[in-house]
Formats: sequence, structure tokens, C-alpha cells
Amino acid sequence: MSLLDFSDEQLERYSRHLVLKEIGGAGQLALLKSKVLVIGAGGLGSPLLMYLAAAGVGTIGIIDDDRVDISNLQRQIIHTTDRIGAAKVDSAEISLSAINPDVRVVKYSDRLTADNAAQIIATYDLVADGCDNFATRLLVSDTCVALGITLVSAALGPFEAHLATFKPHKGDELPCYRCYMPELPGDDQNRTCADTGIIGAVAGVAGSMQALEVVKEITGAGDSLAGKFLIFDALSMRSRLIKLPKDPACPSCGKSVGHV
Repeated sequence: MSLLDFSDEQLERYSRHLVLKEIGGAGQLALLKSKVLVIGAGGLGSPLLMYLAAAGVGTIGIIDDDRVDISNLQRQIIHTTDRIGAAKVDSAEISLSAINPDVRVVKYSDRLTADNAAQIIATYDLVADGCDNFATRLLVSDTCVALGITLVSAALGPFEAHLATFKPHKGDELPCYRCYMPELPGDDQNRTCADTGIIGAVAGVAGSMQALEVVKEITGAGDSLAGKFLIFDALSMRSRLIKLPKDPACPSCGKSVGHV
């Protein structure tokens, strides 16, 4: 890929990527050609979407059936006060277009379900999950495993963030999300930030790290988080990286399971 293949505006817009040997022209072209689906336009999705648009991801899908509420604005920085009551996918599109008008935004103002998940996810190269419940995370993971699509998943606690990349189709030793969370947890672990509270900046840190991992997966820069699990504790400003083993008997990615 020659720099002559970029327009003058693209050379200026992506100049800080182009000078990086880990990305360069080839990596930027990969970003421009990529299609990424983001699950949720909330606390995680806000910085995630904004950084993906800024990076030049060519097509960004957003699925969220919620509307902007004033309580969202403490952490969901993609939305603004004057958009309270608007569909989150519409509000997000306004912000992304303002950042990078060349990015194509595809909106799904529906809830992701077993009936529509495969149809939607199959049209993307990579999925970034920023939802707030385990049922949807498991659905997204199972669908990505079946379709052979890489998943970058993040989750939040009041002062904590979790991040992992799942791509069992890239190696027999690599786990999926269900290897880590085989079944839905009890109600006490399935609470949202409305129940537990959250510092808004924690969502910003986690969503930004998630965007970074998406960019790395698309461009091949650095080391993948596949097979590992990152835990960030905001109160101590410490992080831990632990190994995630594959479950050979996993009903989603185990060797006995057939996939499309």
C-alpha cells in the first residue's frame, strides 16, 4: 500500500497512524476497509465508538434499543443534553459523523436476540461487545463462535473494568467467552450500573482500551489479548493480566461442537 493511494485529506487525518511502523499505510487501509459491530452505545460504547470513528474504521454498526436519559450523561460521552429522549443509535451517529464524516454508520435500533443475532453479526469482520448483561454477552459470544468472528468484550464494575479478546477459530487452544462464563450467573452478579453505581471515567478507560484492542486486531499491531483476561482496578490504579484456559468440553467452542 503506497501513501499515494490515500487522498490528501486522509494523509493529514491519519498522519499519526501512518508514521507508526506497527500500522503504517497497510494498517490504515485495513482499518478503512474493516466493518466493526458495536453492541451498545452506552458507557463502554461511547469512547469505543468515538475512537473507532477517529481511527478510520470504514463501517461501524451500532445496535442499541435504548434512548438517551439524563442519567446516562455522567459517563456516556457520545450523547449530549440536547439529545435527551433521542434514540441512542441516532445520537451516536451524529457524534461519529462530526468526528469523521467518511465513516459509514449502520444503525440497529433493536435489541439483539437469538432471532436476529446471526443475521446481523454475519455481515461484520469483528464484534466489540459493550452490553451490560450476561445473557446478551453469551448470545454474542455463541454467535461469534459459530460464525468464526473475533469478539472483543469488555465489562464494568463500580471501580473495575474487565477486557478480553475471544477468537477460538484462530487456534484450538484459544477459549471463548463461554469457557470463562459457561452459564448465566446468579441475580446478585447480574446487576447493572443503575444498581451498583459507577465512576464515569472508568467506562472511559475501559472503552478506550477496548477500542485499542479492536485496532490491534484489525491491523495486527502488538500482542492479542486472546487467551488472556485483563482486570483493571481504578481505586488502586493497578491491573492484572491472567490466563484464560480453554474448556475442552465447552458447549460453544469445544472440539465436539460443529460450527458453520
